[in-house]
Amino acid sequence: MNIEKEELIEKTIAEIVTEDFKKAAVFKKYGIDFCCGGKKSLKSVCENKNLNPNEIIDELSKVDSRTESEIDQYNKWQLDHLVEHIVSKHHKYVSEQTPIIRAFITKVSKVHGDAHPETKTIAILFEQVAQELEHHMMKEERILFPYIISLAQGKNIEDMPFGSIQNPITMMEKEHEGAGLLFEKIGELTNNFTPPEYACNTFKASYHLLKEFENDLHVHIHLENNILFPKAIQLEHQILG
Repeated sequence: MNIEKEELIEKTIAEIVTEDFKKAAVFKKYGIDFCCGGKKSLKSVCENKNLNPNEIIDELSKVDSRTESEIDQYNKWQLDHLVEHIVSKHHKYVSEQTPIIRAFITKVSKVHGDAHPETKTIAILFEQVAQELEHHMMKEERILFPYIISLAQGKNIEDMPFGSIQNPITMMEKEHEGAGLLFEKIGELTNNFTPPEYACNTFKASYHLLKEFENDLHVHIHLENNILFPKAIQLEHQILG
């Protein structure tokens, strides 16, 4: 293994994806979590999943990085700008899509639940995700994000109710992990969001919407866990010492 490969295998999944988001597709192919589980090194992930690291590194090296993707630029943004983007795009997406998916999957579970009992479980799991994300986003928008914006804009940050920013961030990361695990179960129950060949259009639409929701959630959590939160912690440390 050459020096470049040795350096890459010691990097965390989050570092690799933050440097080039297009490489996330390789990790998704191998079922490697790049958002909630992004703090693990590529080496440790390969060992835990019994994957060939050389094979994955070869695929990562073949990803065309010449054109910077939109999401790669987020690592260069000011934190207040990034917060506004997360709220306007990803929080908005969750708020708008949740009632649509809930209606679809509820209908599928009622109509096809006897023949496909897994759809009843999927409906329950999605409702858990929906409720948890609703409360989670509310806490971010009312408490954590305004503080990060104040940090970024150099405003008064004294007398914050949570002490160090590490405290609410730790809570948010745990909640991200919870949502990720619930969707992992949904992915297993849906056979990676693959409906039966004979499925009706509502059945197909439900699985398609669930897959889109998971994809957005992965990007959403990546932006927070791997870019926003570490930079906010660093900035607070620089300001407060």
